[in-house]
Amino acid sequence: MISREDSWTAKSSDTLESFLKMEDSKLPVSLRSNLLDLFGQIEREFENLHIENLELRREIETLNDRLAAEGQTLEGGDLAKGALKTKASHSTSQLSQKLRTTYKASTSKIVSSFKTTTSRAVCQLLKEYAGHRDGIWDLSVSRTGPLVLGTASADHSAMLWSIETGKCLLKYVGHQGSVNSIKFHPTEQMALTASGDQTAHIWRYMVQLPTPTPAADLTQQQQPPPYEEDGELSDREEPDGEGEGPSECPCVRVAATTLRSHQGVVIAADWLVGGRQVVTASWDRAANLYDVETSELVHSLTGHDQELTHCCTHPSQRLVVTSSRDTTFRLWDFRDPAIHSVNVFQGHTDTVTSAVFTAGDNVVSGSDDRTVKVWDLKNMRSPIATIRTDSAVNRISVSVNQRVIALPHDNRQVRLFDMSGVRLARLPRSNRQGHRRMVCCTTWGEDSASCNLFSCGFDRQAIGWNINIPALLQEK
Repeated sequence: MISREDSWTAKSSDTLESFLKMEDSKLPVSLRSNLLDLFGQIEREFENLHIENLELRREIETLNDRLAAEGQTLEGGDLAKGALKTKASHSTSQLSQKLRTTYKASTSKIVSSFKTTTSRAVCQLLKEYAGHRDGIWDLSVSRTGPLVLGTASADHSAMLWSIETGKCLLKYVGHQGSVNSIKFHPTEQMALTASGDQTAHIWRYMVQLPTPTPAADLTQQQQPPPYEEDGELSDREEPDGEGEGPSECPCVRVAATTLRSHQGVVIAADWLVGGRQVVTASWDRAANLYDVETSELVHSLTGHDQELTHCCTHPSQRLVVTSSRDTTFRLWDFRDPAIHSVNVFQGHTDTVTSAVFTAGDNVVSGSDDRTVKVWDLKNMRSPIATIRTDSAVNRISVSVNQRVIALPHDNRQVRLFDMSGVRLARLPRSNRQGHRRMVCCTTWGEDSASCNLFSCGFDRQAIGWNINIPALLQEK
């Protein structure tokens, strides 16, 4: 006796064979095969949904019959009938909710299948930056020429990379602990790094960009391998050893300025507008504001109840936001020299892993509670948008021009949302491309000619992506 599954397989094979023999189709065989597989998934989803719907209908009919029978035997007047009506209404409401949830879940799976296929055309992996010997915590793109990518790693080093070629240009080895963040000066060739050695360093760099790959070779290199939606890479498949660092990469060993005064790990640091002051965030529950020229501590920003996780400065105003494990983030206002006000945001239920400014009057916060919230600085009582995800969110970033939020997740995914909370895409990931471990950070580099989004993680690599944002927003 032929099983239903065998029948389906035979039917799919016949359909596939006839589909592939279509002479009028201009599509490649691999693409047609992929489309057929997706249509098969849709049919199976609707078939399962139809079966569940029939079962729920039978349950509703059985319930109605039972309630009708009870209604005939119940005594006690209108009160009993009222109770019976309430009970019936409550049960029917539960079933209706179950039906809606089932329809929504199934439809989401189907839409997600199409979304992933479409997103691949507008979200392409272009370059991998490999050379660190441990996980990469943070990355940043320089704000002045030459345009380079900077990465901060747990291997006690920071590296500068050519965005176009993926070649390491310079390595900073002045820290004695994990390098937890890296940020570039707004106008000069200087970098600011924060470390587990309880210090922040400012160091100068001079790099010369290598000749980019010819356009023909670059186009060939950009072609992604066949996509596998749920491909996994086990620990046994992880490359052995510590990885081959770029041996020819020149090193900087001494900082131009060392900022001391924290009593714990310095987890993040950033330049204030103008580049004359920097702010640091530490596990000692304080954020410090320093003068760059004198290295002196200007202000110590205290108030958080637990370790700080991140700090960020506004691109055009003297504003600082700090996030903490105490489930809050705080806005510090230094625009008036005589008044240093602070506002506390209490919208999360777990560690706030990062909070960043947009080019306008918004702050976007991400948390281990699997949510991202968008706030208006003029009305801080409640978020104007909330994004709910299936995994903890790490250091987020927002594009300056198009205001697209890039979310790095513990589950190795990177997702893109708009400022109103609408999901735009999930970056492609398979067992041959994408991150293999937790994604720690994302940053936008919109001045780059090729890659305009970068991500890094515990798999010891940074990845450069090309995101066609206008096409992505049009799909929405």
